[in-house]
Amino acid sequence: MQTFFLAPTGFEAGLTSVSLGLVRALEQAGLKVGFVKPVAQGSHSSEPERSTHFARAICHLSAPEPLPMEHVEHLLSQGEIDQLMEEIVRLYQEAAQNVDVVVVEGLVPDQKQVYSTYLNTKIARNLQAQTIFVGAADRLATHEIAEQLEMNIQAFGGSVRPFAGYILNRVPRGVRAEEMAQEILEAGSMLQHQRLPMIGAVPHEPDLLAPRTLDVANYLRARLLFAGQITRRRVRSMAVTARTVPNIVHLFKPGALIITPGDREDIVLATSMATMNGVPLAGLLLTCDALPDPRIQQLCHQAFTSGLPVMSSEYNTFETTSYLSNMSRQVPADDTERMERVIDFVAEHLDAAALRLRVGEPRERRLPPPAFRYQLMEKARAAGKRIVLPEGNEPRTVRAAAICHEKGIARCVLIGQRAEIEQVAQAQDITLPEGIEIVDPNEVRGRYVGPMVELRKGKGLTPPVAEQQLEDNVVLGTMMLALGEVDGLVSGAVHTTANTIRPALQLIKTAPEAKLVSSVFFMLMPDQVLVYGDCAVNPDPTAEELADIAIQSADSAAAFGIPPRVAMISYSTGSSGTGSDVEKVRAATRLAREKRPDLVIDGPMQYDAASVESVGRQKAPDSPVAGRATVFVFPDLNTGNTTYKAVQRSANVVSVGPMLQGLRKPVNDLSRGALVDDIVYTIALTAIQAQQIVRS
Repeated sequence: MQTFFLAPTGFEAGLTSVSLGLVRALEQAGLKVGFVKPVAQGSHSSEPERSTHFARAICHLSAPEPLPMEHVEHLLSQGEIDQLMEEIVRLYQEAAQNVDVVVVEGLVPDQKQVYSTYLNTKIARNLQAQTIFVGAADRLATHEIAEQLEMNIQAFGGSVRPFAGYILNRVPRGVRAEEMAQEILEAGSMLQHQRLPMIGAVPHEPDLLAPRTLDVANYLRARLLFAGQITRRRVRSMAVTARTVPNIVHLFKPGALIITPGDREDIVLATSMATMNGVPLAGLLLTCDALPDPRIQQLCHQAFTSGLPVMSSEYNTFETTSYLSNMSRQVPADDTERMERVIDFVAEHLDAAALRLRVGEPRERRLPPPAFRYQLMEKARAAGKRIVLPEGNEPRTVRAAAICHEKGIARCVLIGQRAEIEQVAQAQDITLPEGIEIVDPNEVRGRYVGPMVELRKGKGLTPPVAEQQLEDNVVLGTMMLALGEVDGLVSGAVHTTANTIRPALQLIKTAPEAKLVSSVFFMLMPDQVLVYGDCAVNPDPTAEELADIAIQSADSAAAFGIPPRVAMISYSTGSSGTGSDVEKVRAATRLAREKRPDLVIDGPMQYDAASVESVGRQKAPDSPVAGRATVFVFPDLNTGNTTYKAVQRSANVVSVGPMLQGLRKPVNDLSRGALVDDIVYTIALTAIQAQQIVRS
């Protein structure tokens, strides 16, 4: 088992972000990772240790509780360094249980705690860890970075200690990592001797520093007048408004916190107008402990109650902005959304493959959620497919399309009027990438009437009815897919499942080998990804249909890197139960095995027998699936939909899907509550499905 010790080279290196980003990158490489921060550090002893807290809350790791700083200082003052190291080794061993690699986060330098480097060297040596240095590159020239690295190499024992490499955080935008690494290497003789590699260069991304409006309110101890969406909106810019309205209109943009004296009614009115025009401002902060005239407040009431946070500060405008300039950039313990984005961003810029080689083969081949998401994106990029989005003017869809285009996940086609889509993008502060395709339905609808009549001639479809049906952009997008102009379709952010599936069944139809269309959800459990089917389409499948659902679900699992071990779920395990419902599952299991003897399928089986190893050994000791199932096939929609939602909500599990199976070409439905990330994942799934259809 390998151990990586992360040591900062200076102040404000962003050690927590990099440490947890490394955990995520190693998980994406398919490794089981342990994490420990041996010594707690924080501004207040009452607050949780942030690294350990986020390792548990976001990475779902059983990170041990770190030693309190007061306890560590007491042992050091008594000269009990050996006792301290014994306690740290104990924590390390707790984190190292049943994992492939352990990430150990060192102490951050502090002017009050001058012994941090000394302790870091002792910990790394006692844990026999390979050290990874972490530094910030936003304020240093390359030769200064090289000097820092060499000083730390010497402090850690020079050439006699193993070093894995270094990671630079907050690298200025536009700087090429390869060129910077070469300049750093050439600037230090010791670095050349060590051949210390750069493991990652994490760009400076201001958007990741954006606090919630709630954090600003708490920091200033501001009085809340209207809370609005104070927990969801983020402060991406601050507009201190001292000029007249025409001179500050350009500052009213998404994420802007408008700071103005409370008696500047003209600014308050302008802020309200921007809000009513759909600009999602971060909030309105009134200074000088003053409020607008009550009549103005009444005039602005609709804006104030439509989600805009409105706060009042007792300080004057200069004092307020001065305080805000000193606000910490650390992520608060309860802001897991922001920290999740930070961790993913850091992981994206680390060379996990190089570290993977140092770790070797994992104990068990598995696909944890980070590895699943990573492989999903990589496979989608490799597929290079064109995906149509009929809900082209829907804000979440527009943002998802921009992300997919920028990251090369898919080439998205937005259906909608260009002016309307551009207006949505501007209001949401979305930069539409150059080259993203927008199809105006009014300009192209006519050319699909004839082909649609031909496809539905057996049903007696007439041109006027076809033209009327093509007014629905989902039908229009489905026709584009039927004619091979795009490779897949994703809809459902504002349409029902029936709106999405019905045109597909009429125009795309089922694949030759499929008897029905079904669905699966990918359930991102803490340790692995499971497949649930069918939880969205078929209310009460027959035994033959249930067998087909099992085969489709197993093939979907295998296509996405999940080794399929299929459990046919029922209220009874094996031969213990009777009744028509369990007999249906028993017959479906037999039929699925006959059709696909290459698959590992067992049933009927209770959920706990399928998922819990100890229960599986007791109830079905000879089963190759019991306790190890990765694909769960439910007997009907009532059971499947209830189970997936119960697991999703009670265990706080992310579910990706539903992904439709059995169509000639991929069409996928979204939940109407889908987040932007959900849409991005579904687009990626659709692109991969399209590639698999081509190969088959």
